Parts: sequence; structure tokens; C-alpha cells
Amino acid sequence: MTEAREPARPHARRAPGTPCWVSLMAHGLAATEEFYGELFGWEFRPGPQQLGPYVRAVLDGREVAGMGQLPPDRRLPIAWTPYFASDDVDRTADTVRLCGGTVAVGPLDAAEAGRMAIASDPSGAVFGIWQGSAHLGTALTGVPGTPAWNELVTYETESVAKFYATVFGYEEEPVVSADFDYVTLHLDGRPVAGLHGVGHGLPRDRGSHWRTYFEVADADLTLRQVTELGGRVVRPARDSPHGRVATVADPEGAEFSLIQEPH
Repeated sequence: MTEAREPARPHARRAPGTPCWVSLMAHGLAATEEFYGELFGWEFRPGPQQLGPYVRAVLDGREVAGMGQLPPDRRLPIAWTPYFASDDVDRTADTVRLCGGTVAVGPLDAAEAGRMAIASDPSGAVFGIWQGSAHLGTALTGVPGTPAWNELVTYETESVAKFYATVFGYEEEPVVSADFDYVTLHLDGRPVAGLHGVGHGLPRDRGSHWRTYFEVADADLTLRQVTELGGRVVRPARDSPHGRVATVADPEGAEFSLIQEPH
């Protein structure tokens, strides 16, 4: 994790490889909207329906995240998925395949919003690729209720770091530590995402997965709200060099982390 932030510029095209959007596919879209609306103050407006019912979460009139409804017969893990910017989704998808990843959906057009694909890295972690047109991605960051950081939780970082560096052109900056396997991915000298190798601490029922951190004003208060709204606390709040952090799950089990900026 890092304290580095870049204010979102809603009308600026992001450099390839920049995390530009997060999306959640759930079984009960209405109930999921209610949970996150109460928790983060989000409102919702319809988005492209290529993959079924889909809405965009809006904060202060600006789009910050997406939510879709899984078909009833799809028993996929319920999880937040980060999307990384691309100037050419088709070419990026080809590179994913060449580097040992899998492209599960697309590339396909999402109406006039842009072109997308959903892929997984060689460790099985799912991520999206987004070539923005009318919709360039998250239009607000740096305030409570917005995505703050994306982190891959995986068995070990070395091999998967090479995959992401090749696909998106990242520079890797490992944490030099005998007992902490962490690599920060940089674009143009700026940290944009992290890879955390947890070894046998990786949940067997989930495998490698991306985790989204959302900024909150008060982590402890937000934890209480999560449980009141039917979610659960996965890891209680603790202080870190980057602020107070905790991990929670929504009522359907989608895990995400909270971060309260240090005062």
C-alpha cells in the first residue's frame, strides 16, 4: 500500500495500466445497492447492460464504481474486480494470453462507454481491461466512499509480477524484507497497485484474488455500520503506516478493505 494518490480527472484518458474502475458482480443487485448506498452514501444510475443488469455508483454526482447482476446459474465468487486502462483492449487481451493468462469475457463493446475484457492472471486472479470511450472510469478519488488502492493477494509475487509488468508495462518495486513478500507496481514512477504474497495464508476456497480498498472517514464507525447492514468483519481495524485499515465482507460475501487516512 502507499499514500500516493492521483486525483481522478474525469475527462482525461488514463495511461495504460492505470487502475481506472472497480466493479462488483452480485446475485441480488437491489440488496447490494442498498448495502453500499447506506455504507458509502452512493446513489445509482443505469449503465451498459451487455452482461445483464448493471448500474454505476455515483457520489457527489460523479461515477465511482459499478455493480452488475450475475445470472442465476452462475456460481462465480462474488468479488470486487479492478479494471486497468488500455489503449487497445484487443492487443492487451492477446498479450494476456501470450503471458499465460486467460481471457474469459470479450473483448466486447459496452455500448458507447468503451470496450472491455475480463481476464485472469496465471495464478487465477480475475481483473478487467478497459478501453474508455464515453466512460473513462472512476471520476472521483481521495474522499470517503471512493476506491483508494488495489492489491493482489496471491501465493508468491515473483512470477505474477512478471506477468503484470509484461502486460501493462509496470516497473516493480519489491519490499526488501525476509518475511514480507510485497511488490508495488509503478507507472512513470508513481505507485498504482500492490502484489502481496501470503504463502499458505492464501484462502484455499478463493485462491489468488484482487482486493479493493475504499477510503472511509472513520474505520471503526464504518465497521459497526457493516455489521448493522448485514455484512461481517473479516479483519478488525488496525493501524498501519498508511492509515487505519480493516477488511470486511458484504452480505453476499464479497470482501473489500477500508482505509482511513492518517491524521
